[in-house]
Amino acid sequence: MSSLNKVFLIGNLTKDPDTPRQTPSGTAVTDIRLAVNRKFKTSSGENRDETCFVNVTVWGRQAETCAQYLSKGSPALVEGRLKYDEWEKDGQKHSRVGVVAERVQFLGGPRQKTAPGDAPAEPDRQAPPAEEPGPPSGGSGDVDDLPF
Repeated sequence: MSSLNKVFLIGNLTKDPDTPRQTPSGTAVTDIRLAVNRKFKTSSGENRDETCFVNVTVWGRQAETCAQYLSKGSPALVEGRLKYDEWEKDGQKHSRVGVVAERVQFLGGPRQKTAPGDAPAEPDRQAPPAEEPGPPSGGSGDVDDLPF
């Protein structure tokens, strides 16, 4: 039997992205938290809003660009896959479902300058595809050659 694990989410960041951390092999990784809203009408005709909060892990150069250009409230489209995590802490078992981003697209306009002397705001751009940790793919293109 075939299987498919693909997620598309559009929402707003609930906080600034974490500062990217580095794996032992030097790959950047950051976490963002997305609020995804759903509006619907109940069977009694009442309008309701429902918000789902989703933890998203972003890898590679894309993690760095998310940390650089996104901030709390920024709208973003995340394409990725679900990942189930289990762990034990203080004798208690915990679990959660999160998303590993394969692509993050910035949906809002450029960020405004926050202080005099800041660099000009960057235009709306899509971050490069995510890189999973592991050995290099040996492709001919270099991520450092990208204009963002």
